[in-house]
Amino acid sequence: MTRLIYSKQEIEAERDYAVPHIECGLKLHGGFDTEGNYIVPRSKYRFEAVKNWMDQLESNGTELVAATTELLTEPNFPNVEQQIFLVKNGIEQPLWDSLTIAGLIEGRGRLLAEFEAPDFQPIIVEDISGTALAHMNKGLLTSHGWDEGGRLETGLGGHEVMWFAVRDLIFGKDKYPIPTAPTSIARESTDREMAQLPPEHEMIVSLLMNVLMVEVRAERVFSFYEDVIGDESLFVDRRAEAKHAIKLVNRIRIDEAVHVDWLRTAVTEFRSSTIKTVTGEQVSGASIMDPVWEKMIRWHAVDVHTANLENNVQALDEKILAAPNGADIIDEFKQLAA
Repeated sequence: MTRLIYSKQEIEAERDYAVPHIECGLKLHGGFDTEGNYIVPRSKYRFEAVKNWMDQLESNGTELVAATTELLTEPNFPNVEQQIFLVKNGIEQPLWDSLTIAGLIEGRGRLLAEFEAPDFQPIIVEDISGTALAHMNKGLLTSHGWDEGGRLETGLGGHEVMWFAVRDLIFGKDKYPIPTAPTSIARESTDREMAQLPPEHEMIVSLLMNVLMVEVRAERVFSFYEDVIGDESLFVDRRAEAKHAIKLVNRIRIDEAVHVDWLRTAVTEFRSSTIKTVTGEQVSGASIMDPVWEKMIRWHAVDVHTANLENNVQALDEKILAAPNGADIIDEFKQLAA
């Protein structure tokens, strides 16, 4: 019989590492087996548990919510060709800033480890004991938060520090000042959008959808950095370090896979459940969630891009023009937008 219930200690449990994970002198989570293969942190039971919950949905004929980069219809700015062009022409700070901001934003994810979700069983008709929803406070939120921002009491860094290591591998340490990260990358609403739910349950459902879309956006970021750093015409004197940086990016991607899976699973579990509303009715989770999920996709895929594009373009133009040869290359940079 497929196992569906795990303890908090099991979800957070580490596997045995033959070699610790250290990059640029930084102690990081995870490690390696005797053959040098990377082992994701807290993966002794977590991957198994999430897969079993996903399989349970699929065996019941429930399709997981779609959450892939295909939802992201707007192009990245700058695009890969533009970023390569800038670095090749000596304008490196935009890429330095981008990698640093990626790390700073990841560090905020540590807050998930301090978050306690409400119990969903009182508002769901079906038994949810063997679901991801029931395990949010049993290791899923803590493990996710520690993956992103590290676990301070162990001295091991998470994705925050891993992005800084990627940056330092290709540029060296402290090449430019630390930039300021955006205040928030999540969709926020001041209005009740799922008023059929108690406020604390609405908040966590919204959080799960937001974080899931952030993870989808992150997948495109991984590909972007791999394409840029992997260009053989860049970092000619540090090609070995650049190739190693790509491996580090891929380790972050491997870590993030379980985040996407558990979030898709939890959101789908809510969507496919029968919900007891605050007015005493019983309705489908889909009727509550779907209208907000559509807004969430729209915001992360389109709205945030268009809202910030003008400022992002202006800020990057200023950095280009500030370079000694900036005026000579900005026209060609803009032509590469296509």
